[in-house]
Amino acid sequence: MSIDHLYVEKELSWLSFNERVLQEAADKSVPIVERVRFLGIFSNNLDEFFRVRVADVKRRLLISKVSKGDANPTQHLLTKIQTKVLKLQEDFDLIYTDVIKGLARHNIFLINEDQLSEQQGLWLKQYFRDKLLRYIAPIIVDRRTDLAKILKDDLTYLIAEMRSPEQVKYAVIEIPTDDAPRFVQMPREKGKKRKNVILLDNIIRYCLDQIFAPFFQYETCHAYSMKMTRDAEYGLSDDIDQSLMEQMSEGLKQRLTAEPVRFVHDREMPESMVELIKFKLGISNFDSVIPGGRYHNFRDFIGFPNIGRSYLEHQKLPAVNSHDFDSHITAFDAIKAKDILLYYPYHKFRYVTEFLRQAAIDPAVRDIKLSVYRLAKRSRIVKSLIDAAENGKKVTVIVELKARFDEEANIEWAKALTEAGVKVDFGVPSLKCHSKLCLVTRKEGDKLMRYAHIGTGNFHEKTAKIYTDFSLFTCNEEITEEVRSVFEFIIHSYKRFNFKHLVVSPTDSRSRIYRAIDREISSASRGLKASIFLKINNVDDKGIIDRLYKASSAGVKVRMIVRGMCALIPGIPNLSENIEVISIVDRFLEHPRVAVFENEGEPAVWISSADWMTRNIDRRVEVGCPIYDPALKQQIIDILNIQWSDTTKARIIDKEQSNQYKPRGNRRKIRSQIATYEYLKAVEQNKAGA
Repeated sequence: MSIDHLYVEKELSWLSFNERVLQEAADKSVPIVERVRFLGIFSNNLDEFFRVRVADVKRRLLISKVSKGDANPTQHLLTKIQTKVLKLQEDFDLIYTDVIKGLARHNIFLINEDQLSEQQGLWLKQYFRDKLLRYIAPIIVDRRTDLAKILKDDLTYLIAEMRSPEQVKYAVIEIPTDDAPRFVQMPREKGKKRKNVILLDNIIRYCLDQIFAPFFQYETCHAYSMKMTRDAEYGLSDDIDQSLMEQMSEGLKQRLTAEPVRFVHDREMPESMVELIKFKLGISNFDSVIPGGRYHNFRDFIGFPNIGRSYLEHQKLPAVNSHDFDSHITAFDAIKAKDILLYYPYHKFRYVTEFLRQAAIDPAVRDIKLSVYRLAKRSRIVKSLIDAAENGKKVTVIVELKARFDEEANIEWAKALTEAGVKVDFGVPSLKCHSKLCLVTRKEGDKLMRYAHIGTGNFHEKTAKIYTDFSLFTCNEEITEEVRSVFEFIIHSYKRFNFKHLVVSPTDSRSRIYRAIDREISSASRGLKASIFLKINNVDDKGIIDRLYKASSAGVKVRMIVRGMCALIPGIPNLSENIEVISIVDRFLEHPRVAVFENEGEPAVWISSADWMTRNIDRRVEVGCPIYDPALKQQIIDILNIQWSDTTKARIIDKEQSNQYKPRGNRRKIRSQIATYEYLKAVEQNKAGA
């Protein structure tokens, strides 16, 4: 078999993942308002895909053509991407139509400007005058207009065409979604049950004459939607006189004027208008031109309001309490008693914020260290760090300025922390710091005691409600000492450390992963039980994939739960026939990274911040941690087994990327996220009753 057939291109695998998101929008068993929101998630994902991955393919294509004069493989990949995206867009449009019908069955109508009664029209024109007109500032398009500089990345625009017998004029209107709600609920008409919602786009379409008639002469005026996606990459200056924050600020400005990589337009847009916009944007044959429906920036649909009955959206699962924390006066007493494992959003995230709040005011606490990748807009984490600094504690925060699309927010957090007296460090310039670490040092008697948090997800109060993630709290002296060493490495990258417990990128992750896989291969060769059970977001590293292929060939049973990209191909005869891969997409985004190795009957269990991608293994600071407590180890294994048993939301990952649901057969219906919630609730109840 040729090497090309051993791996799936990661870009195509990512599109396959987003197709699974679209399946949730299509699934009639999903509450109708949630189906609308999944359309928004799909659209938001696709926007980022073009800004990052397609832009990267385009750059590779241009470089290949210049350096080699041969762009066939990359050109072929780009063509496959564009074909797949067009197919997904067609599916999206059909699902959208079905979802709109589903809303109507519950008396919720998403109406357009042509469906208004006279009374509704009068109300809407008044609403436009009072609430919206102040934010509307059209740009007239003429031969001097540089649209590529004017248009902002991934905002929705209307292109208005004012036509008279003498001439045609064009104008661009930005949809002001930052200043007004995208969805406006119309007053209910007397005697009618139906609830009408209209998009901001359609309000503007209905009121075009209020915008243009005072200034222009025309017979007809129509508007068509469009959006443009830019390359999200940027270069950093080599100016040694600039700080990293200054360089990042300059880089963000570059992003605002980066090259377009996608142009999406209303398929009803006249061809002459399409060609004009392509010319004005400098759209090339390497870019994606995608005809779609009349609405763009569907990511706003993530926040689609439920104006109907409560059952039209997922019922909340009240997060469970941690008995281990609640049975002690302070978080430090609880962690000293035993290692504690939390699993969000099933457990309450407040235990993390409370841990830091207590650290900020506890007179015994001397030092707090924390690594930041993404933070909530109103972060209680940051407040506690500032409180701690103001209470005279030594606080050090590693802020990752290059967290994609959070760069600007992190620059502002870095400034706020610095002004409050927190020591802010930006780590190693060449390595993103993606680890999820916190270390608190307390003076207890005549010794210093350290307490660590090691997690798979960000210190982010909002995403902790929708992302599943593990957090380990421990005061194990050897592990906390190694956590201290990781912070030392981040701040002083020239120092070298040997880690016995933690699995640290880029220091030793690759060798430790290889060693763990090789141990299973050795067990299989000796006739012992050998298995690997992985839960991960993405896997694309060919070195690790080849090692897993070798393990499969040796008889090691490999099970993988991969949410997103999977470049590995399971089921290849004599190569990967012992590897099975599933993916689960449901109401919560599956985010943890976990590895379980059979280890000759003494399972080795790791949680980690790192996916098995080359960037995470070799080009980031990532931390994995072994779970030593037998009960916690078993708890993780139980949760993985629940997920593997999913007969509702699990899809099979195969060579064809068909995204077929895992067959249920005669087994009972299991929805793993709900089953996991019930499992953890029972665990906590049993602890409380013990």
